Amino acid sequence: MSGGEIAGLLAALALIVLVVFLVPVLLQLSKTLKNVDNVVSEVKTTVNVVTNDVDVLSRQVEGLLVKSNELLNDVNGKVATIDPLFTAVADLSESVSDLNSSSKNLLSKVTSVGKTTAKAGVATKVGGTAIKFFRHNKSSEKK
Repeated sequence: MSGGEIAGLLAALALIVLVVFLVPVLLQLSKTLKNVDNVVSEVKTTVNVVTNDVDVLSRQVEGLLVKSNELLNDVNGKVATIDPLFTAVADLSESVSDLNSSSKNLLSKVTSVGKTTAKAGVATKVGGTAIKFFRHNKSSEKK
């Protein structure tokens, strides 16, 4: 065998070894690519489902916001309607408080006048009794 034949034989053996090692790698790569295709397909399906769900949710949220705004406007209108009532109640409360203070002051003055009147009444009775006593003594002396 010549050197060219040995080189050719070695090249053929190297090619066979390379093919033997590359076939399992290529088969595994093929399976992996099939798995990647399945994953990509599932990802596309998931993205489509999520997109549809997000569209539905965004419409529902928009409807909810519209209803919330209507409800808030209704509540604000009703609060504005009853606001004068609260003002009137506050004014009435202040008036009742003023009336209560005035009543206490009047009662205090009446009580004071009553005490003064009672003192004057006692003084009048004492004075009347004293006048009777002196009259009675004068008439006894004249006799």
